[in-house]
Amino acid sequence: MSRKPSKNPQNRPQRKALRLVLIVGGILATIILVLAVLLGIAVYTTKSSLPDFDKLKASPNGQTIRVHSNDGTVIVNMGPGYGRWIPYNDIPKSMTQAMIATEDRRFRYHIGVDPVGMMRAVGVAIIHHGQGKRWQGASTITQQLARNVFLTNNYSFARKAREALLALAIEQKFTKNQILELYLNRVYFGGGAYGIDAASRKFYGHPATQLSLPEAAIIAGLVKAPSNYSPTADPEAAVSRGRVVLGLMAEQHLINPTEQINADPQNVALSAEPHQNGVRYFTDWALAQLDSLIEPSTEPIDVWTTLDLGMQRAADTTIQDSTPKGAQGALVTLDSDGAVRAMVGGRDYVSSIYNRATQATRQPGSSFKLFVYLAALESGVRPDDRIVDEPVTINGWSPRNASRHFSGDISIRTAFAFSLNTIAAKLGSQVGFNTVATMAKRLGITTPIDVVPSMVLGTSDVRLIDMTRAFAVVARKGIAVTPYGISRITTSYGKLLYQHPDNSDQVLLAPWVAAEMTDLLQTAVATGTARAAQIGRPVAGKTGTTSSSHDGWFIGFSSGLTTGVWMGRDDSKPVPGLSGGHAPAMAFSKYMRVAVADRPVVPFDTQVTLPDSQVEPDDETYFGDAAAIHPATSGLPADTPAPTLPPAVTEKHAGDADDNRSKGNEKPAIKPDSGKEKSTGHADPALDKNWLDNVLGHNPEG
Repeated sequence: MSRKPSKNPQNRPQRKALRLVLIVGGILATIILVLAVLLGIAVYTTKSSLPDFDKLKASPNGQTIRVHSNDGTVIVNMGPGYGRWIPYNDIPKSMTQAMIATEDRRFRYHIGVDPVGMMRAVGVAIIHHGQGKRWQGASTITQQLARNVFLTNNYSFARKAREALLALAIEQKFTKNQILELYLNRVYFGGGAYGIDAASRKFYGHPATQLSLPEAAIIAGLVKAPSNYSPTADPEAAVSRGRVVLGLMAEQHLINPTEQINADPQNVALSAEPHQNGVRYFTDWALAQLDSLIEPSTEPIDVWTTLDLGMQRAADTTIQDSTPKGAQGALVTLDSDGAVRAMVGGRDYVSSIYNRATQATRQPGSSFKLFVYLAALESGVRPDDRIVDEPVTINGWSPRNASRHFSGDISIRTAFAFSLNTIAAKLGSQVGFNTVATMAKRLGITTPIDVVPSMVLGTSDVRLIDMTRAFAVVARKGIAVTPYGISRITTSYGKLLYQHPDNSDQVLLAPWVAAEMTDLLQTAVATGTARAAQIGRPVAGKTGTTSSSHDGWFIGFSSGLTTGVWMGRDDSKPVPGLSGGHAPAMAFSKYMRVAVADRPVVPFDTQVTLPDSQVEPDDETYFGDAAAIHPATSGLPADTPAPTLPPAVTEKHAGDADDNRSKGNEKPAIKPDSGKEKSTGHADPALDKNWLDNVLGHNPEG
């Protein structure tokens, strides 16, 4: 009878170990299977919640604004800089290859996460454990896209897990080319530039569709550390990083050695960074008007402005060089239609963003006499009329001339040229101080005006841009001028959102009044207090100096440009030696010689044809009741009588509705020169559309 062989007791531990391995393996396999199922469910759920491709193309970070000068040059980029969206097929092959070689060499083969890269990152993490260093090389392009679009840069294990899950879902929902298109149009390259088109325009001045191999290498190298390798911040570091990228491309056989050698990043021409310090006064002022011009939107827009960079540079230099030490300066230039060509709000925008050209209100001094003489000319006074320069007292106020002398019998033209205060006081009293205030409001003064006798010497605070606007009306032969800085607004794809309208159909001054005022202003520059403003071609303008040299002004025009200059201290302390006829007038001259250099010399039209008669007062003839349209803001009633002067200066000309001082037989204060005829016998010029078109140059045959 046979016996069964006995089992070898030495094999029992091995069999137990094998069973244990099988059990543990089964458990692990089950766990892995369950995790895989759960992961699949999570990926599917995440995939279904992802936006579609078109929605992901939309910018999530608010509106971007690109501001252009009048020649198209980009002067300021506001907000995150997103360029135009570049479809995958339009992206240069060198750009996609450079990015893949640098950021994710196995991009075309992995499923959203790269196991090889993750193992390498784990090894680095183990080596540098406890040193506070992050994982290196673990994020694929897909993971970076997930982080940029859906997550934050807050570093944590939970965020990395969510990033990986999103990457797997993105790979399931989109093609590799779609992922790369999203990534290249959304990744941050530094300097506010998001996407390859914004980066290309910022660093090279052209769209991303025109990127060369070395340019693409530099851009691809920025992703690792945009601030460290930015071409504008550190060109040498950018070039060095670009060479590293080219080396990686050659190593992966994406380019050959010859292409690597020829594509030297050192030869890449970088676009010059726009000088923003000076232009920011202008852009702050202009862009504040956007909400009133277009509907609110998050769509990127291009704002085309009126700013002339050549004039702006000359203005910046002039204010820097010409403003007295310890003082501030401001300058604004208007073209004939109101387009702002240059604006300087202070000596340095970085140290002070306060815009003294548009925000500051200061006393204009004698430059305010523009409104006094305009009111007088409109009432019938002529430049050649005679008037007596003598002591005058109005309600206890006795103005003095700067010379402390009186000139006796002189012409209106001479009185204006030498800025005689006594004559301004006489004229203001004669036409009525409310009339002077109304004239100032009519021509664009927006600040309150105190209707008191001393107002004729510029004691009410005004803004430089408002004063410049008023002088521009005279330069434009009486046609209204409204300063503007934005000519048009478009989307980044060129769709027109706004076009500045032509608002040049309002006549504020009769043409002969504007011509005679130009005559007076021209005389002030030729022979009077503003001789320092001469530029070798016709100039008309007026100085202004406040008491104790607190403020100095000069405002004038030539060849279609009107420029106002102000200088003074922000704390209103005196500036030794400051007067409108010196530093401001000389600054005007220095600047305008550059500003009008390319413009034709335009003689002033001061030959006028006067009307035979005025059936109505001028205010009512041209724009109805001006007092009703522009009421005085001092709080005084409109019918407040002007102060009484000595008999020699109290008679008013006919047609002044607000004067209650005329006594009927009193001697006129102003009399025409003998031999001068105020009436030419010609018919009154008709202020119709033909006349307006002729003045504006819209009717060449007229």
